[in-house]
Amino acid sequence: MDCVSQTMNEFELIARLSASLPTNASVVVGAGDDCAVIDAGMPDRWLLFKTDAVVEGIHFDQDTPAEKVGHKALARCLSDIAAMAGAPTCALVTIGLPREFDVARVETIYTGINSLAAKYQVAIVGGETTTNPERILISISMLGSVAKGKATLRSGAQPKDAIFVTGNLGGSLTGRHLEFEPRLEEARWLAEHFAIHAMMDISDGLAGDLRHILQASKVGAELLADAIPISREAKLAARVNPTGKPALVAALSDGEDFELLFTVASRDAVPLLDAWKKQYPDLPLSCIGKITGETNLTIRDKLGARALGVHGYDHFQKP
Repeated sequence: MDCVSQTMNEFELIARLSASLPTNASVVVGAGDDCAVIDAGMPDRWLLFKTDAVVEGIHFDQDTPAEKVGHKALARCLSDIAAMAGAPTCALVTIGLPREFDVARVETIYTGINSLAAKYQVAIVGGETTTNPERILISISMLGSVAKGKATLRSGAQPKDAIFVTGNLGGSLTGRHLEFEPRLEEARWLAEHFAIHAMMDISDGLAGDLRHILQASKVGAELLADAIPISREAKLAARVNPTGKPALVAALSDGEDFELLFTVASRDAVPLLDAWKKQYPDLPLSCIGKITGETNLTIRDKLGARALGVHGYDHFQKP
């Protein structure tokens, strides 16, 4: 028995499994970013390849409206395509069902998938059905594309970059995680008008996902506590339960916000904010800190700077 399994977290396991994956000459970016980037021989485009899964009891409940389950299943992959500043093309859907299942519920899950797919001109080109004891599992594999050399990766953050995030963070489990819109248009607009050094979507919480950028880019960061945009849901939950999770901690760690997290050169920060307000007046954009030359993550408030002890969501974390 391998005793390492008793303490290994999700991201340590991913790193361990990814270390020996086979590759070939078509792979531009393999495991470790929001999508794989593949050179399939097209003269001016790279392929983006992504898979993601949602599991009943983890990502949705038995009483979650079926159409919202389908929406979320597809939107998660779309959000990763957005993180690379790409355009989605087509998808395969694998669904695992208990032996006794509600046909109407399954059909309505597909209604949610199909509706979102039509909105973003994504073709659903097949998939697989199988049994899965006790609960529904939906896995989606998606292809997209991006102009050659224009994929926004996690690994390009540079010291003195400004760190930005779209929207508001925290409290997504009150319903937003089932209804979010992937930031496809916004991400492509950013990449077309500014030199985005690094970008990803926030699925596991700001504190966790920013660490992925820092690790990939071999840099550090300092966050400004007062600049982090906290959602109304997170603030309300903190007021209702003062002994529970503080609103700032929720914004840092809750996850499933599916907003864009990115860095740009500090000289571009003000022009970007000004242009964003004109282009997307109804979607907040916040500068929340800066990239540093160190390899640690700190947060600064009125008492000064300290190491950030908050982490994001981990599928294998102990309760």
